[in-house]
Amino acid sequence: MTSTPPRILLVEDDASLRMLLGEELEADGYQVESVGTCADATASAREDLPDLIVSDLRLPDQDGMVLLQRLRAEGHEVPFIIITAFGTVGQAVDALKAGADDFLTKPLSMDHLRLKVRRLLAHAAVINELERYKSQQQQATWHELVGESDVMASLRKQITQIAKSHAPVLVTGESGTGKELVARAIHRESERRDGPFLPVNCAGIPQELMESEFFGHEAGAFTGAKQARKGLFAEAVGGTLLLDEIGEMPIALQAKLLRVLQEQKVKPVGSDHEESVDVRIIAATHVDLLKAVAEGRFREDLYYRLETLMLVVPPLRERGDDIELLAVNFLAEAAARHGRGFMRLSEHASQILADYPFPGNVRELASAVERAVTFCDGDVIRPEHLPTRIRQRTTGAVDNVRGRPQGNLAEWPSLEQVQQAYVRDVIQAAEGNKRRAAQILGVNRRTLYRWLEEDRGPGNGLDEGTSL
Repeated sequence: MTSTPPRILLVEDDASLRMLLGEELEADGYQVESVGTCADATASAREDLPDLIVSDLRLPDQDGMVLLQRLRAEGHEVPFIIITAFGTVGQAVDALKAGADDFLTKPLSMDHLRLKVRRLLAHAAVINELERYKSQQQQATWHELVGESDVMASLRKQITQIAKSHAPVLVTGESGTGKELVARAIHRESERRDGPFLPVNCAGIPQELMESEFFGHEAGAFTGAKQARKGLFAEAVGGTLLLDEIGEMPIALQAKLLRVLQEQKVKPVGSDHEESVDVRIIAATHVDLLKAVAEGRFREDLYYRLETLMLVVPPLRERGDDIELLAVNFLAEAAARHGRGFMRLSEHASQILADYPFPGNVRELASAVERAVTFCDGDVIRPEHLPTRIRQRTTGAVDNVRGRPQGNLAEWPSLEQVQQAYVRDVIQAAEGNKRRAAQILGVNRRTLYRWLEEDRGPGNGLDEGTSL
């Protein structure tokens, strides 16, 4: 799809000059609206703000400075060029102080005007893009959970509801989806927000030290225990303890954890006395705990104790347009870490990221953006800066292509034809709802629109009534 040409409002009371300038600017590819008075220019700008204004200083009703001051007072920062046949240094200074971006005198050089118009429009485009990126970084961010997709909206709602409870929580999801961020969000939304949040990776603690790490120990409880030490449960009193990779916890310790959950008490190693602990437990895992239960690696009673409040963090491939929002967020963070200024993604690089399935989820996307910033010498991330596996992804063989011809290979459809047919089938199954179709296909809507734009032939099953 082609972008709309920039709109220029031309304000000039000399009809012949107004026609000449309008024709020249239109020949350069701009949309031009020409008026002859300050009143008409004000009405036009208020109805539909242009991308740039070129105005004569002397107008029949009021001069161009009035138009400039009026728009600036209303908060419109549209680029503004003042033209006059009575130019003086004083007038130029006054116009620039009032907010004009440039000041040109008659007789006017058309080449000079073209140069100024191109420069100001290019500068405005950069500023607008910077503001858009800043807005993307700020919007849809809640407790560091970035995203506007339906699945993320549902996840936020569940987090808010679960935070009101004091019961244990089980957070599941593929590796790299952000389970710890979800746990932190639950803590921050809860009444325990002012207490500690302690994350611990169960897979990173040697089994022989786990009990001491969790419950603490008395002096002399074992070789090397020269003094008493608090365990993680005691340190997290009044707050939340995240047990990441809960599936890696030994069966023997699982039994003791279950008792802590039931009685809110711990017994330090080497002690005869129990200590009360007011701690909320959040467990996280990327493995199938029910399968682990069936295999005897996880206690069934502990699973059902944790499973009462369970959250499933969606994989990145199911989050549609969130990929771009996350990429923009990671790009700003990486640029700041590397001491770089404003950086942006090229349209092609952004599209490549949107089309990639990200088996490593959010963590893989963050890593890809970090690499891109490292290898980018300028301020625009292009495809060549992305990891090879992402920019050169190949699609595996399709074994079950509907209507696949038998025999002559020349009769087989191309991958593009198969994709187009599949996309049409999905849209038809979604009853024309493109948002739903994009979710099923695992792409964002911009990718879907691009595919549709490439498949505009008859019989694509689309009409003006399809839902966005």
